Amino acid sequence: MTGKAALNTGMIEVVDPGALCTVQDRGRPGWAHLGVGHSGALDRAAAALANRLVGNHDDAAVLESTFGGTRLRFRSAVFIAVTGAECAITVDGASGMGMRQPVALPPDSEIALGPPMAGVRTYIAVRGGIAVEPVMGSRSTDLLSHVGPEPLVSGSTLSIGADPGTPVPTAFAPPSAVTNWPLTIWPGPRTDWFSDNAQRTLVQSPYVVLPSSNRIGVRLSGVALERLDDRELPSEGIVDGAIQVPNDGQPLVFLADHPTTGGYPVIAVVDPGDLDRLAQVRPGDTVRFRWRR
Repeated sequence: MTGKAALNTGMIEVVDPGALCTVQDRGRPGWAHLGVGHSGALDRAAAALANRLVGNHDDAAVLESTFGGTRLRFRSAVFIAVTGAECAITVDGASGMGMRQPVALPPDSEIALGPPMAGVRTYIAVRGGIAVEPVMGSRSTDLLSHVGPEPLVSGSTLSIGADPGTPVPTAFAPPSAVTNWPLTIWPGPRTDWFSDNAQRTLVQSPYVVLPSSNRIGVRLSGVALERLDDRELPSEGIVDGAIQVPNDGQPLVFLADHPTTGGYPVIAVVDPGDLDRLAQVRPGDTVRFRWRR
């Protein structure tokens, strides 16, 4: 499967979005001063790989399926690739479609994603990209700011963009190695508001991912982090990976749909290189941290 694909434009019908399916791209940075975060695909590496496998440009929009269950019908011939959280994929009810490789499907094909065997978020790239209208320079759905397209529902239709005119790779991408080493963290702007014991606790104790976690942030449960300073904190800017500690001492790690400001102290920030791993943690998983100073 090489050379330019015949597909120019087409249409996708959402038969069933599953638990949550949204359109995502690389996000909309630069609008925090207006209270709008950058959003975008949570597992950036998986989304980029999906686009690369179908020959899309880096900024093409993909679909982010949370916990599987997504069913799509393609009304025209398409090249697609599925990456991210590993799951079983059926085409017209038949199993056997592989992940992390470009696959050609004829018109009226229907794919269904099963629940992930590990991880949370699976990405579907279609050659040409998802052609929804950009908002503030991005096609990403932001669940907090309600900017961009709404989460998909049954019966939604999506246009496919023009063929990018690039070769379609034939390579198969191997699965990513499963890693469970601690997430690297840097001191936050309010690390000094916490006791030395709290700073040690953060890296010495395991924290369990709570079911209330979402695209806004990963809520954790474990040993409470003790504050030295109990003053009220004026709202401060928030970045991806910021570990905010509310009054109950339980850390909250912000993801791509986070608010642009927050009023609880940030003890640490997850290294940007570990955010893709954080995007795939699921309720009940254990998270550990390590300081990098």
